[in-house]
Amino acid sequence: MASIQTKNRRAALMLSVFAAGMVGLAFASVPLYQLFCQVTGYGGTPQIGVTETKTVTGEVMEVRFDANTNKALPWRFKAVQKTLTVKLGESNLAFYEARNTSDKPITGTAVFNVTPYKVATYFNKIDCFCFTEQTLKPGESVQMPVEFFVDPDIFTDPNTKEVRAITLSYTFYPAEKETAETNVKSEDKIKG
Repeated sequence: MASIQTKNRRAALMLSVFAAGMVGLAFASVPLYQLFCQVTGYGGTPQIGVTETKTVTGEVMEVRFDANTNKALPWRFKAVQKTLTVKLGESNLAFYEARNTSDKPITGTAVFNVTPYKVATYFNKIDCFCFTEQTLKPGESVQMPVEFFVDPDIFTDPNTKEVRAITLSYTFYPAEKETAETNVKSEDKIKG
């Protein structure tokens, strides 16, 4: 009888550890997936470069800029320039502009990708407004820079050597704390 109870406790403990591990894995999956995308360029996630490349070539690439805003964020967001023709390996600066159309301060966060997806490992961002949340006061309009370069190795890769244009796309969303505050205020209105 004692051995059956011991086996049952051991089985219960093992199942509890397994369940806790699965819950932990569920919480870690999003950050791990984001890290995987940043390292591999999967899903059009550009590389985040620490510094610019030392090799600048005479070859050029057209970079297009796209701007989108989630419906829940009362901002106008656009690319200041629609395209740039850049030398491979050379550091470039492009600007986006955001305007808060609401009557209160709002924080937004930008997600980004490049297309075609297969060139993401060759598109390197040195500095970007998308690395941090952006807070705009009511009616405030700001220009936000992104510094980047396109790795010259893009033309030596058989999978990407035919590409002559890259689109850098951003979508702004309300920051999670903004969404949480809005949900709390909505619940308070419903209760009150």
